[in-house]
Amino acid sequence: MRAEPARPRRAAAAPAGSARPVSSNITLSERDGVRFLHFGTIWIQGAMRIARPYALEIDYQQQMMAPLLFLPTPRRILQLGLGAAALTKFCHRHLSGAQTVAVDIDPAVVRTARRWFRLPPDDARLQVVVADAAEWLRGAGRRAGFDWLQVDLYDAAARGPVYDDVAFYRRCRAALNAPGVLAVNLFGSRFERSFAAIARAFDDRVVALPEVDEGNRVALGFCGPPLEVSFTHLAAAARELEGRYPLPVRRWVAGLRRVSEASGACAVAGSARFAM
Repeated sequence: MRAEPARPRRAAAAPAGSARPVSSNITLSERDGVRFLHFGTIWIQGAMRIARPYALEIDYQQQMMAPLLFLPTPRRILQLGLGAAALTKFCHRHLSGAQTVAVDIDPAVVRTARRWFRLPPDDARLQVVVADAAEWLRGAGRRAGFDWLQVDLYDAAARGPVYDDVAFYRRCRAALNAPGVLAVNLFGSRFERSFAAIARAFDDRVVALPEVDEGNRVALGFCGPPLEVSFTHLAAAARELEGRYPLPVRRWVAGLRRVSEASGACAVAGSARFAM
C-alpha cells in the first residue's frame, strides 16, 4: 500500500449490491512494466511485474513472507485481503507443501485478480473465499489450525487497517496453531495504536520490521512455545532461504537485529539473540 502517480484505467466493474462499496471503482495502471491495482484512488492495493507475474514486486509484500524465518514449512496458510493476489500466488507456487486460503470481501477483487494478475483457479492447495474477514474468523475460520496468518486489509481511503482492534487480533490468534506466526501490514498514521492492539492480543510477543515503501511496516505476532534464537542461527537460516526463494531474507534479519538492539532486548549471556 503506497501512493502511485500513474494514471489509472478502469477495470471491469462489480455488479450492483456487491459487498465492498468501492468495488465499482477498481482501476488498473501500468508503469515501467508493472501493473498496479487501485480502488479508485492513487493508493496501490497490489502490483505485478508483467514479465515476472509470480514474484513479489513491493518490498512490504516481501516482508510479509518473514514467517519463513520461524516456521519455514507451513502446512496451512491463511491470508485476509487478496488485493492483486501477490502473496497468494507466491505461496501457491513456492510453498508446494502448504494449503493457502485467501479471504476477500469483494468478488470483483477476486475476478480482477484472476483476469489481470494471473491468480490461478482454486485447486487442492488453493481456496479463495468471498467473505468478510472478521465474520469469517468468527465462523468457519475459528480455531481453524493455520500455521501462518497474513493480514493486509485496506479500503480505498487507506487510512489504516479495516479491522484493527484487540478483539480482531485475538480472533486471528485463535485461528493459529501453536506454534504459529501472524504477519500484518500496517500503513498510515495509526501504527502505534495498531501495534499496541496486536501486542495485547499476542501477550506482547510481537515485533515490527523496519519501515519500507514510504510508510509500510510489517508486524509479526507469535503464539506457541517461547522462542529464543541467536542471530547467528537466523543469519544461517536466511542464507538457506535465499537459496530457495527469490526474497531478501538476510535484509529482514538485519532489520530484526536493529530493532532488537534499539530495544535493548537482544543481549543474552553476551550473545546477540532474538527472544519472542
